[in-house]
Parts: sequence; structure tokens; C-alpha cells
Amino acid sequence: MAVKIVDKTDIDPDNLQKIWREIEIMRQLAHRHIIQLYQVMETETFIHIVMEFASNGEIFDYVVSRGRTSEREAALKFSQILSAVNYCHNNRVVHRDLKSENLLLDAEGNIKLADFGFSNRFMPGFALSTWCGSPPYAAPELFEVRG
Repeated sequence: MAVKIVDKTDIDPDNLQKIWREIEIMRQLAHRHIIQLYQVMETETFIHIVMEFASNGEIFDYVVSRGRTSEREAALKFSQILSAVNYCHNNRVVHRDLKSENLLLDAEGNIKLADFGFSNRFMPGFALSTWCGSPPYAAPELFEVRG
């Protein structure tokens, strides 16, 4: 298990609300390629979020340490990512921060989608309007200056 500890005295009300949204979304999701939320314990000053532990770390580190993978392995990992994202979308959840650091590997080397801090619920046909994610991974057109 992994435990994320949030000091409620160290964050503003907006960010605390986002943490609770992340927890509620994770409670709703149960998929073999998504980190499982086990328990949430709250005290006056802390929130302890107990989750599944992905013992083989980030896919980013895996690729850096191993270099190229076979096409077969890449296709398997990619299909696991698609399965997790499809499951989220079918449950009206959008992750909004897909990147290699948020794709973890379990003991068997299977993908586990993690970090739902930017996630949100959506309604089909209605766009979300808030920008989020990690700037180094954003599409260049998001930074275009329009006159």
C-alpha cells in the first residue's frame, strides 16, 4: 500500500476541495489498470489516503533504464493505458494529466493509471473550460498569443 498524507492546515480551501474531488472520483473507479483507492482517514489536521502500491514505479523510469522495448511489449502497455482511459471516460471521468510519470507499473509490469489530482467529471457534449496539466507536456498551440 501507498499512503498520501495531506496536511489540511497547509492548503487553501480551493485545493482542499480539489483533493476531496480526487478522492470521490477514485472511489468511483475500479479497474485493473487504475490505482485502487483502499481507504481515506481524516483527522482535524490530516487526510490519509491509502492506495494500491505500484512496486515497479513509473513507466518513465522503466523506459529510461531499459531503453527501447519490443513492439509487442509497447502494444501491450498501450492497450492497458487505453483500457484504463476508456473505463474512465465510460464513467464520465477525464484524467487531464496523462503523462509517463502518472503511468505506474505493478509487480507484474502492468500499467496502473495514477494521480487523479486534475481529474474531473464531465457531461457528454459539454466541454470543460479549465486549463490544467503539466506545461512541459502541453500542446504548443495552448501557448500561442492571439492578437
